[in-house]
Amino acid sequence: MLAGVGVTWYTWLEQGRDINPSPEVLDAIAGALQLDLDERNHLWLLATGHPARPAAPDSDCGVVTSAHLALLAQLMPVPACIQSAKYDILASNAGYRFLINDLDDGPVADRNCLVRAFLDPEWAAAYADYDHVTSRMVGRLRAAMAEHLDDPAWTSFVDRMQAESPLFAELWERREIANHGASGTRFVLSPWGEVRVEFTRLWLDTAATVHLTVLQPRTPADSEVFSRMAASVADRPVVTARPSVSAELPQAARPSPGRVA
Repeated sequence: MLAGVGVTWYTWLEQGRDINPSPEVLDAIAGALQLDLDERNHLWLLATGHPARPAAPDSDCGVVTSAHLALLAQLMPVPACIQSAKYDILASNAGYRFLINDLDDGPVADRNCLVRAFLDPEWAAAYADYDHVTSRMVGRLRAAMAEHLDDPAWTSFVDRMQAESPLFAELWERREIANHGASGTRFVLSPWGEVRVEFTRLWLDTAATVHLTVLQPRTPADSEVFSRMAASVADRPVVTARPSVSAELPQAARPSPGRVA
């Protein structure tokens, strides 16, 4: 589940069947198992017959560092997250986590903006321009999919979305492409009201598929909404991350005894 691959496929991998796992999948498994460099190289040798490629810059969770998590904390109260090209939320600050509802509530696989936008009624209702936003999201996913056509984590994700969301299936069949340029939207947030933001995306270091997304408020009134929202969750961890993110959480983001971040 953490690596984003199917149980049957993973079993075939353990059995040594001729399934030709992609570099992205091997790195995802290495990240889920929290392998160090030597262990990762051993996994690659077992699966491919040659050592691992250098540094795995595209292995999603593996590129998230303690410095990145600290930056998320410093951006509060502005909502921000670290996100993969597949819309998986790898880490987020409290402003983003609780923007609509608790993003970390539920299965790890559902910590994904596409899953929430298409399958979570609260998220769907929060987008004032829902049709435009979802169309662009699917277009960006299709553009990114070109580099992951043989990646079971991606293909199984698209299969799931098509099966569970008729709207996603309709948009996917349009075969439209969208880029990752700047874009804005309006949220209608209960009980805070409307807030307008500009999405700013910054690619992380050498990562080609992971970026920092910041929801920049457009006006002082929008900034005030985020400040009030942050105050309402001040007792929650400032930053949370997927279990497969191995970077250490900032001190302020560590959960108190009895609470899991």
